[in-house]
Amino acid sequence: MTGTETTTSQQKKQKKTDRWSAGVIPYAEMGYWKPDYQPPDTDVLCAFRVTPQPGVPPEEAAAAVAGESSTATWTVVWTDRLTNYDTYQAKCYRVEPVPGAENQYIAYIAYAIDLFEEGSIANMTSSIIGNVFGFKALKALRLEDMRIPLHYVKTFQGPAHGIIMEREYLDKFGRPLLGATTKPKLGLSARNYGRVVYEALRGGLDFTKDDENINSQPFMRWRDRYLYTMEAVNRASAATGEVKGHYLNVTAATMEDMYERATFAKEVGTVIIMIDLTIGFTAIQSMAKWARANGCILHLHRAGYATYARQKNHGVNFRVLAKWMRLAGVDHIHSGTVVGKLEGDPNAIRGYYDTCRLGKLTVNPVRGIYFDQDWGSMPGVMPVASGGIHAGQMHDLLYYLGEDVVLQFGGGTIGHPMGIAAGATANRVAVEAMIKARNEGRDYHKEGDDILRAAAKKSRELDVALSTWGDITFNYESTDVPDVVETPTSV
Repeated sequence: MTGTETTTSQQKKQKKTDRWSAGVIPYAEMGYWKPDYQPPDTDVLCAFRVTPQPGVPPEEAAAAVAGESSTATWTVVWTDRLTNYDTYQAKCYRVEPVPGAENQYIAYIAYAIDLFEEGSIANMTSSIIGNVFGFKALKALRLEDMRIPLHYVKTFQGPAHGIIMEREYLDKFGRPLLGATTKPKLGLSARNYGRVVYEALRGGLDFTKDDENINSQPFMRWRDRYLYTMEAVNRASAATGEVKGHYLNVTAATMEDMYERATFAKEVGTVIIMIDLTIGFTAIQSMAKWARANGCILHLHRAGYATYARQKNHGVNFRVLAKWMRLAGVDHIHSGTVVGKLEGDPNAIRGYYDTCRLGKLTVNPVRGIYFDQDWGSMPGVMPVASGGIHAGQMHDLLYYLGEDVVLQFGGGTIGHPMGIAAGATANRVAVEAMIKARNEGRDYHKEGDDILRAAAKKSRELDVALSTWGDITFNYESTDVPDVVETPTSV
């Protein structure tokens, strides 16, 4: 054996010994940093935005994320050797600096599919976001995107019905669906609540809805609300000849209470029920199974999401939450408006809508999409745009969000000076005018104001709506935008 061969052999032996030496050694040296790793199609992939503490190399910080979200603890443990540890260790295989952001890096981490229980959002999230977000070596950490392999996607139910089946349930095609949240969302009696629902539906909306915090309070118990609301839905359907619906919120303190409310909602004839994100992932999956078995569309209000999704450098990006909820089995999810009162960068919102609706996604940095994603045959989720939108924005809403969306005009319906039904009519006239212009091949986005003004000449309700809200905008800088911007290319 030559001297060089002897040295190489000793180095390999020393490296192996170091991996199992008692005490604390860097995560990168324990196998969680593998820049030459090529993830197979079956791996779950994550893109984390990592902000290391001063003095912590980005590769070590990224390896720590991989380790602490899979098999590692703070010190070497010999029981790792009782497992096929190299398989079960998550592997950070790439670290890239974020353009224009000091001390921020995107860490790409791969997880073997066998680390996760089949069909369980709770297990997957407990692994990937369990306690690593509190790790001291990191100033901040954000989960930006995930690739969920088709092998794992197929273990989930997915949306209870999906976009195509929902349109067939409702017999409504070729335009966005229109809705409104009942206002005020708290304080109405059950009978007055039903009156608001009836007026909005007979005026031209497809849906009305409970808001996230209307459950069963002293001023209006859930059973009374369901009865008066469904009376209003049935009367409006009879008056218009259209299928109508109201999202009956079945959110409650226990699963037993939610099943009781959902069952009663079905018995009184609803086509759709609603839950809040705050009930938790297991409860969401349970209600999705109930909804499919009982033929009810399932609407999810993303109540509470911005507590961890809004900040740029820490938390979980909404596109990840949208993927989890598609797997979990909801039919609707609030996904942003671009032009409304809530946070929403245009490119980021389009990325969220693509995540909800498309069967396949490809990497698109401009829209914040880090991975290809194949959903197989899993149906799409209908995005919901809600929060500060009105008829005067209809061309923008159609341009940015497309037609497979529920546009919810709460204040933009119920606040109409001529009354609730007039507000609903204004929204219906506006959307149909815009769809007609689009179908005729017009540049409806550029000509939107002219199209609305022309329609308003034949609709007093739309004319008053434009006079009331036409100049209302919510132009604030978004706190969460993709890191890559689209640049024009000369031809």
